[in-house]
Amino acid sequence: MKTTFIKTLIFAAVAVGMFTAAQAADSPTRPTANQGKIMSEPTYVQDYQAISEVLNKYIEGCKQAKSSIMKSAFHPQATMYSVGPDGKLTGGAIPILFEGIDKDFRPSPDATAAITRIEIVGTAASARIDANDMSGISFTDFFHLLKVDGQWTVVSKIFHTQVAP
Repeated sequence: MKTTFIKTLIFAAVAVGMFTAAQAADSPTRPTANQGKIMSEPTYVQDYQAISEVLNKYIEGCKQAKSSIMKSAFHPQATMYSVGPDGKLTGGAIPILFEGIDKDFRPSPDATAAITRIEIVGTAASARIDANDMSGISFTDFFHLLKVDGQWTVVSKIFHTQVAP
């Protein structure tokens, strides 16, 4: 009985050792916060803040129904697309957005909007904004941004709209 117990203990120790070795082989070589070590990769706090400022220009331009407030957030070659009620792709160059804001939107000072996600890798980023009752419309926007000449700029926007509740 004692011999069986010792063999079981040795087997368990070998199994745990093999599992730990396999886990170590699969883990990243750089430390992560989950491992209780200091991260060696740079963080994107300043970029996150800069992107938030860019996106807030867009939100404020929508709320005030003034494209002049949001224009600086977009690269001149930016595009905007959505799927229309007919199920077809609609959109094009970003001036379409500016024209729609100026002609079709009305000021909505009580509208709510939130930047719900920002993801950054190097000079590329994506973001999501959810807005409620912006000129009678609720929508979700997905933005792609690039850091061009040291400044974050929106290069594309896709979106989905629905009637505000």
